[in-house]
Amino acid sequence: MLALLKPDRFTLALVATAIVATILPATGAGAPVLKVIIAGSIALLFFLQGARLPREAIIQGAVHWRLHLMVFAATFLLFPALGLLTKTYLQSYLAPGIALGVLYLCLLPSTIQSSITFTSIAGGNVAAAVCSASASNVIGVFLTPLLMGFLMQTQGGISLNAIGEVVLQLLVPFLVGHLMRPWIGRWVERQRTLTGIVDRGAILLVVYYAFGEATINNLWHQLDPSDLIVLVVLNCVLLATVLLITTGASRLLGFSRQDEIALVFCGSKKSLGSGVPIASILFPASMIGAVILPLMLFHQIQLLVCAVLARSYAERN
Repeated sequence: MLALLKPDRFTLALVATAIVATILPATGAGAPVLKVIIAGSIALLFFLQGARLPREAIIQGAVHWRLHLMVFAATFLLFPALGLLTKTYLQSYLAPGIALGVLYLCLLPSTIQSSITFTSIAGGNVAAAVCSASASNVIGVFLTPLLMGFLMQTQGGISLNAIGEVVLQLLVPFLVGHLMRPWIGRWVERQRTLTGIVDRGAILLVVYYAFGEATINNLWHQLDPSDLIVLVVLNCVLLATVLLITTGASRLLGFSRQDEIALVFCGSKKSLGSGVPIASILFPASMIGAVILPLMLFHQIQLLVCAVLARSYAERN
């Protein structure tokens, strides 16, 4: 149990980066240079994701259309409804931007790597998980900014320019990478260390920039310790609610045990890898730190809970 509670190395790196950014934020001439580096690293991240995406697994898993519809409903209907309720009724109890961050968290696509990994450990339908998680990420590049803009209409919304930047910086490199998969796919799959450095490095750069801007704009003076406690409890409640609903729905619809596992793990995740880059494009620099804070907490909570759940499924199998 203590091993499960221990944060993974990437979470520790995120915390360390946030601390460094709080003490030594990027200022002056270094800030614009860092923004250019971040834009390039994010484009490279999505290019490599596209090159890694196995087309055969997508075709094999695409036949499970009922499962994919349920994952889509959990990710882009159930979660947003819960996020909107949270923002409506609890925003007066949270620091400015934090309630918006909870809503943003709920609009994000599912993860790819951890959804597939936990599905595999639990003995679920891995091919369907690959298809659902990958489709969720591709659709999310379009849908997350659109949903955010729609739900923020009363607060100015998200500009069309921001949505265009998301498409240009994320979707275009992803599609180019996937189209080049026949030539570079095998090489990219062999370079696990390199792709891992790019994936995590891009996220750490955005976190450094975001928390540096948060420090410059005095976010931490506005954030009360009770806000963090409320955020942790909120994230736990959100995750537990979605896990219970997806499990109950899969059994009500007569899904096989393998499909239930894929639905539970793909439908309950939120992607830090997609959420941080999209936030860096959609929101002003002064807001990014507050917006991604709920996501960073949710990332660790979902890993801990789903690790226990995957082991439980595996033991029952």
